[in-house]
Amino acid sequence: MRISCGARHDVHTAPTKTLWYKDFAYTGGIPFNGTSPSFIAPQLTTLRYFPLSEGPENCYNIKRVPHGHYSVRIFFGMVVEPSFDNEPLFDVSVEGTLVYTLPSGWSNHDDEQVFVETLIFLDDGTASLCFHSTGHGDPAILAIEILQVDDRAYHFGPDFGKGTIIRTVKRLSCGAQESMFDADYSGDHWGGDRFWSSIKTFGQNSDRRIFTKNSTKSTSKAPNFYPGSIYQTALLSTDNEPELTYTVDVDPNKKYSVWLHFAEIDPSVTSAGQRVMDISINGDTVFPDVDIVKMAGGVNSALVLNTTVPISGRTLTITLQPKNGTHAIISAIEIFEVIIAESKTLLDEVRGLQSLKNALGLPLRLGWNGDPCVPQQHPWSGADCQFDKTSNKWVIDGIGLDNQGLRGFLPNEISRLRHLQSINLSGNSIHGPIPPALGTVTSLETLDLSYNFFNGSIPESLGQLTSLRTLNLNGNSLSGRIPAALGGRLLHRAKFNFTDNAGLCGIPGLPTCGTHLTVGAKIGIGLGACVFVLLIATCITCWWKRRQNILRVQRIAARDAPYAKSRTQFNRDVQMARSYSHEHTRTAAENGPPLLT
Repeated sequence: MRISCGARHDVHTAPTKTLWYKDFAYTGGIPFNGTSPSFIAPQLTTLRYFPLSEGPENCYNIKRVPHGHYSVRIFFGMVVEPSFDNEPLFDVSVEGTLVYTLPSGWSNHDDEQVFVETLIFLDDGTASLCFHSTGHGDPAILAIEILQVDDRAYHFGPDFGKGTIIRTVKRLSCGAQESMFDADYSGDHWGGDRFWSSIKTFGQNSDRRIFTKNSTKSTSKAPNFYPGSIYQTALLSTDNEPELTYTVDVDPNKKYSVWLHFAEIDPSVTSAGQRVMDISINGDTVFPDVDIVKMAGGVNSALVLNTTVPISGRTLTITLQPKNGTHAIISAIEIFEVIIAESKTLLDEVRGLQSLKNALGLPLRLGWNGDPCVPQQHPWSGADCQFDKTSNKWVIDGIGLDNQGLRGFLPNEISRLRHLQSINLSGNSIHGPIPPALGTVTSLETLDLSYNFFNGSIPESLGQLTSLRTLNLNGNSLSGRIPAALGGRLLHRAKFNFTDNAGLCGIPGLPTCGTHLTVGAKIGIGLGACVFVLLIATCITCWWKRRQNILRVQRIAARDAPYAKSRTQFNRDVQMARSYSHEHTRTAAENGPPLLT
């Protein structure tokens, strides 16, 4: 995978149309126009820089990386803006291990310093590449390459493996006049030895310091090698100075893996025994009686010699001295620093800190990117680390984020930090309840949550913290009874502070608590009170509606009184008339039919 930092779209670079992906969602920082200080870096026009306001540690976190052995290259660039410091200095770490510190003058010194290259095993499905500010400019990254290689590539001995990283210090194509790429362009970057203008070469003659065509003998292309191969040319010593000497500046007290490439491409040598030489490093002979033709199995065949040497000083000197024949010869040199990989922080604790970061809304200036404890030169601000010999991992034993303007809440995931001995979150604006899960961190000795906005009751689980010596909960909005187990700890010289919490009670110095009710009883009382209030509200509503009905009827009766009276009188007259007629009818019937006249 290749990433063009700061790019808004995928990019293809000449001459091979190599694909570079945009870096959206891999990291923070600010995309900007940039420039590469060397032709050996990819010809890309954007970069991403990380201002200190976004924190001292910034990382590219790449997921779903298959397990394997990888070549990781990080190219540096410079922001195209006059107001910026055009040469930032910062540290680079890969998977939590510090691998490189940019030296002053890297942007105009030589091509080999515009990128850092490491070989590392990635076996946890991710690749974390971090840049650590050192106070001189903002880190600026041009491009990133993560290329899988053979598991045994550059196998240098028994120390080779998943616990070891090797970093490229110098890669030279001997006899070449300019830096160049490997034959496939996407391979290793080889510097020509024309850049060795400040070292002593060709033996002990200190006056001859620059390689020129007159002082070197380069062979023409050998028939069995591809154009651009490191075996195309070789450096051959002269008659006056039969030795070849290379001196490299290195960091002291470290191990270096040295790889020497040979091929007998001199037409004057046709068989074994015609060129034999001793090879020494810092005066110690490490490869005696080297016969290239014999060891490689013939002319025009590659031979690679490797050794790992500890260096106590600041220089590494390679000397080739001929024994048979008049000249020494070499095609290429590679020098790697052997770095012991740092033990990382326990994964569960990293996740606990990430949950805490999100819940508390940590400001960007604190960083909290990458691994909390490594590299050891750049731990997270506010997180204290301790090495756990049982798990062979780093753990978090302290959190100090007092007076940081935090406004979130304390999550239950803080219980993942099971090695915590102290927590100091005082002087912030953290709200919500104290999580009961905090009581499972049994190693906790100091807990300071004072002067925040914690509410609710103190969890009973805090009474299980038998190692707790200092507990400051003053200046909050807590209420309820102090857990009996905590109150009993006051007799064992523990220092607790519960003041400035108006609702707390239960220990000397605080108000006396009333009848202590269980949670179920409190819920029952609350429900009963709700039912009582609802019943009263229903009665009042019914009475009010009945009263309104009565008043409405009275209003209607008062308005329709004259009409009702006349109607009543009329009905009464009709009934009397009907009664009179009925009486007369019954009398006639009783008396019989009338006589006809």
